[in-house]
Amino acid sequence: MAPTKKRNVILTKTTEQSGKRAKIDLNTKVNDVLQGKKNANDVFDILEVLESQKEKDVVNAVNACSKLFTTLLEKKDLFLGKLPTEEEEEAMSGGLSAEEKYRLFMRQRYSNCVEMLLELLDHELYSVKESALCCLMKFAEGEGRHPLEDLDWSEHYSFPRELIQGVVDKLLSKTTDNTMLISRFQEFLEMEDVRYYVMSSIRENVGKVMDKNKGALVPVYQNNVFTLMSNISIPGQESGLTNFMIKQEVKHDDWKVAKLNEHKRAFEKMWLGFLKYKLPSNMYKKILVILHDSILPHMSKPTLMIDFLTAAYEVGGAISLLALNGLFVLIHQHNLDYPDFYKKLYNLLEPSVFHVKYRARFFHLANLFLSSSHLPVYLVAAFAKRLARLALTAPPTALLIVLPFIYNLIRRHPSCRVLVHKPSTQDESVEDPYIMEEEDPAHCRALESSLWEIKTLQNHYHPDVAKAAGSINTPLSAKEDDISEVLEITTYELMERDLKQSRIKTVPLEFETATQLLKGGGDVLGQHFCLD
Repeated sequence: MAPTKKRNVILTKTTEQSGKRAKIDLNTKVNDVLQGKKNANDVFDILEVLESQKEKDVVNAVNACSKLFTTLLEKKDLFLGKLPTEEEEEAMSGGLSAEEKYRLFMRQRYSNCVEMLLELLDHELYSVKESALCCLMKFAEGEGRHPLEDLDWSEHYSFPRELIQGVVDKLLSKTTDNTMLISRFQEFLEMEDVRYYVMSSIRENVGKVMDKNKGALVPVYQNNVFTLMSNISIPGQESGLTNFMIKQEVKHDDWKVAKLNEHKRAFEKMWLGFLKYKLPSNMYKKILVILHDSILPHMSKPTLMIDFLTAAYEVGGAISLLALNGLFVLIHQHNLDYPDFYKKLYNLLEPSVFHVKYRARFFHLANLFLSSSHLPVYLVAAFAKRLARLALTAPPTALLIVLPFIYNLIRRHPSCRVLVHKPSTQDESVEDPYIMEEEDPAHCRALESSLWEIKTLQNHYHPDVAKAAGSINTPLSAKEDDISEVLEITTYELMERDLKQSRIKTVPLEFETATQLLKGGGDVLGQHFCLD
């Protein structure tokens, strides 16, 4: 039931009762209203308590409204059809029976109640907001089972879309962080029909709000939208669509909400509608972190995300690193052709890559992208040389990743061994021909250089790094190094490992310890003299 724009009742009284007294009065009044139509005006007293300043009174009033109007919905004691305006009501009042007037009156009060509950979703106290949210969703279930307006039989559904839209509009506040309330709402998102119409409502709300703000950043609002959308997940198979708030009695299987492809389409439109607007930089990171496993698998056409991913990939820094995950999925699973991909990946190799939060993820993906044996040798050599140059100033934890990474590149591409066994002449210049500043790996002259940086690292202060760098002095084994074991290593773990190493034990000097060498020397000498 959609909230009315103009409240038909003006509540002016104040509530002074204690919480216990209010609870007793509310329960009594609810029972009175349900037992006889002559007590219908008592509904005003119930609605009045919703505006109380006391938390307990408001929560009790919400519970009372829930009981009252849920019962009226089940008994079909509410007016069916679109609510008439005041002029229409005056014109038709003469032709209405007492029963019809009662139902119209109670339907108007129900509309007032819904409007007040939606306002309570902006209340400063979480307990009040939570009670109002649960009550509204109970009303949604009641309206679904006992529709108040004509059904759209072309789609075979009876679902309170307008009420859900009202709830979503309030959850997506522009001024209040509703993270806790949205987390509470997640329980209802597990229902297939609720989730479907919530996705449609989000798309409509985002378009309306962002267009009104001319695409400008609205950080609090966009964070609420992301929080709500990130709580939505789609079942992997259509057989998983079993949990419905409202089971349609007529042609349920033909209902689009019962079709997995419709859910994926709605999910896709929702995300694309949100991502087409400018986002805060921290929002890009949040989205890219979950994109590859929480968004792309649930879209009907994941390739539609290419514009967003390429834009993020061009930003640079940590955002570009995170965009790699999504691009990896599109390239390997959806045959995406990305021009100059390796050139961009090469340019991501900067000193900061060793210090970012997502270092492990970046090297894991880079290892996958460079695993093909069909890559040109100049490209692989460029990556190996650039990493070696960056290794000169990298921390030990990063070096324990980079050195095995370079060795694996050489193992996969034997032509790159020239970087290790570089013949030189006495008159050859000591200047390195490699051009670090060159953005194109095809023109950086890596194959003309050598990996002298690794030879330098053999004198590193950390023994583990020096040992790893020393591996280049012997022929590399055919088996690749498993870098997954060192991707997540931290400086703290490295120090703890060094401190826990067992100390060298005292070296034994002889098999039996001498105990009588300096004791009773005279006797021993006397015995020797006697023997002589």
